Amino acid sequence: MKTFLKYALWSLFGIVATVSTVLAYVALTFDPNAYKPQIIQAVQDSAHRTLKLDGDIQLMFFPSIGARLGKVSLSEFQSEQVFASVADASVSLAVWPLLKKQMVVNQVKVNGVKVNVTKYESGKTNLDDLLTSKQQVERIPPPERQSTAVAFDVASVAIENCELQFEDRATGNKVSITQLNLKTGRLTNALPTPIAFSAHIQTAQPKTDVTLHMATTFSFDLESNRYSLKGMELNAEGRVLDISGLMLKLAGDASADLQAHQYELKLLVFNASGKKAGEPFEAHLTVPTVSLKREDFSGENLQFNASFDGAFGKANAALNLPVFNGNMDKFSLQGMSLQAGLVRPEQSFSARIDSVLIGSMKTMQFNLKDLNIALKASGEKLPGKVVESSLKGSVQADLERQSVRAKFSGGVLQSQIKAEAAINNFKVPVIRYDVEIDKLDLDPYLPPGTAKQDSTKETDPEQPFDLAALNAFDVNGSLRIGALKVANVQLLKLRVDLKAKDGVVNVEPLSAVLYQGTINGKVSVDAHTSSFAITQKLSGVEIAPLMKDAADLALAEGRGNVSLALTAQGNTVSALKKALNGTASVELADGSIRGIDLGKLVQGVQNLNKDSKAETLGVNKDEKTVFSEFKASFKFRNGVAHNDDLSVKSTVLRLAGSGDVDIGHDKMDYNAKVIMAKTDQGRTGTLPVHVYGPFDALKFNVDYAELLADLARQRINEEKAALMQKLEAEKAAARAAAQARLDAEKAAAKAKVEEKLKQGLKGLFK
Repeated sequence: MKTFLKYALWSLFGIVATVSTVLAYVALTFDPNAYKPQIIQAVQDSAHRTLKLDGDIQLMFFPSIGARLGKVSLSEFQSEQVFASVADASVSLAVWPLLKKQMVVNQVKVNGVKVNVTKYESGKTNLDDLLTSKQQVERIPPPERQSTAVAFDVASVAIENCELQFEDRATGNKVSITQLNLKTGRLTNALPTPIAFSAHIQTAQPKTDVTLHMATTFSFDLESNRYSLKGMELNAEGRVLDISGLMLKLAGDASADLQAHQYELKLLVFNASGKKAGEPFEAHLTVPTVSLKREDFSGENLQFNASFDGAFGKANAALNLPVFNGNMDKFSLQGMSLQAGLVRPEQSFSARIDSVLIGSMKTMQFNLKDLNIALKASGEKLPGKVVESSLKGSVQADLERQSVRAKFSGGVLQSQIKAEAAINNFKVPVIRYDVEIDKLDLDPYLPPGTAKQDSTKETDPEQPFDLAALNAFDVNGSLRIGALKVANVQLLKLRVDLKAKDGVVNVEPLSAVLYQGTINGKVSVDAHTSSFAITQKLSGVEIAPLMKDAADLALAEGRGNVSLALTAQGNTVSALKKALNGTASVELADGSIRGIDLGKLVQGVQNLNKDSKAETLGVNKDEKTVFSEFKASFKFRNGVAHNDDLSVKSTVLRLAGSGDVDIGHDKMDYNAKVIMAKTDQGRTGTLPVHVYGPFDALKFNVDYAELLADLARQRINEEKAALMQKLEAEKAAARAAAQARLDAEKAAAKAKVEEKLKQGLKGLFK
């Protein structure tokens, strides 16, 4: 913007000077139009630009010498493309003052000036060839001293409907100043003159669309080098970045004595208002008097106040400086006070900061000593409805050595705090801190919870986060809180140690006592790859109150251990969820699964009939499945947690299953098998349960038909076993009978043989 204004002013002054020179030249000729070809050729030869004089040159000789030009244009260097043009211009000089070597310009009027300034990628501009180089300036001999000075006196200047365009091709920025108007009264030494200025300014970087109006009375004394603005009123309105309806007003008096190096502002008033992202704000600054003489400055009763009405509430701040004085070597701001407040439904906060600032602009050292901070909070839900506290401390800054140190102790609302911090090297900040708080309950001071948004309502697209800023920090610090409650989660003995350097952040340890258990682990962030890693172990933690307080969920109960080892990479929350990789495990005892009573389903098995089939059930917050043991491990891949070893045990059932929990898309698809204990018929049963759907609307599909089929298979197997047992018994009886017959026949045969043997022996011994 500054570069553009510099080139724009050079262009404007150059055009006015060129036009004035041309007019003065042709005013002294009788037939100026006859010299057009020579003028055009002279410009072409010296500047290699094409000058076009499309209108007739009109001359005046008495009572004023003057000239008026019609349309004039000047091309780019060695090109026919228009660089600048003037729709109409005129100038007139008083005759008699010229005879006394005094230049009195009756009127300078320029209308419809258009200038196009371009800065190329190389850094050069299309103005460079028109600017006199240093070597050329050195070769120009100094003018001879005149015995009589030429007085400067212009009756009026009128510049109307001018336009300046600037394009920076290296950055892509474009600046446009249109509807530029300037009107003055008489411009002469030591005579106040009214000035009116207006313009419409538009820029691409930052995006700006502002209209300016200024009115003032200007006076100057060229001999003593003094300048002043009286009754200045500057108004601006439009849009800047995301600020709409912007209205700025600056009023006051200003004077400068360049010889004495003395500057003064009086009755300065600045007002600003508008809407930032649709939320209104106001700011007001008043300074009765400020003076600067060489290195000494002084002022009194500076007051600044501002307010902002945002979604978090209505905030306001007020700064008061009763007296400030000093010089470049040493200054002090005595009685400095800052008040700030925040008002929102059911709550209000206020703070007052009192201190004395002593410093030196030469050494760039500053000291906020005797710093007192008084805090007050009011609300129906606060203890005693009002909480007050005070904090004392000091801040020292050595900007030349790029060092800031601060130390505080005292009360913050209901907490006692001790804190020390130091920052060194502003380009790559080296930050060290140590903070200790006895207890901190933030919930009473947080805004009331908002209802869940309608899922059908359109939401703004998710904005990516940029971790590049972490590359510029070197941080090492520790935070310890005896008892912390935030977002309804309660922690004891919290310790968070943070180390960050070269874009890598490590939080270790991250430990606390919570919900009858402990948490211990670490978190790391790599800004170069936008990657995150977390390792945590929760031991002996009560799951139900933790889930209830943290996420208002009632999915499970029980006490046990949870282990996490996860990594993710991405620049949005949704991208991180979809990129989760790693492992997790859960071991709980003596708890329950909320939302369905599988034991109740077991009791109803005897009521099933051949017409029973699959049934889809929703979550019933009043039901739960009690277990004595719950174990499961998960493997995360691209945001999906897969489990295939679920093991849940209770007195009436066993539960096993496998499936996926899609963290990236907030849904799950899981198949479980409920293995029931003995039924009234003395049989076990396997009931398939399919859990699916989004987390906030889970469905349970219970397949009774499969259970009946399982029971039927068991009954068939039982009848088959009984039949096989009967057949085996009959076979055994038949085998026994056959064996008995065989044994009887063998005994009879044996007896018969023995009888025959006896008879034979008897005959032998006769």
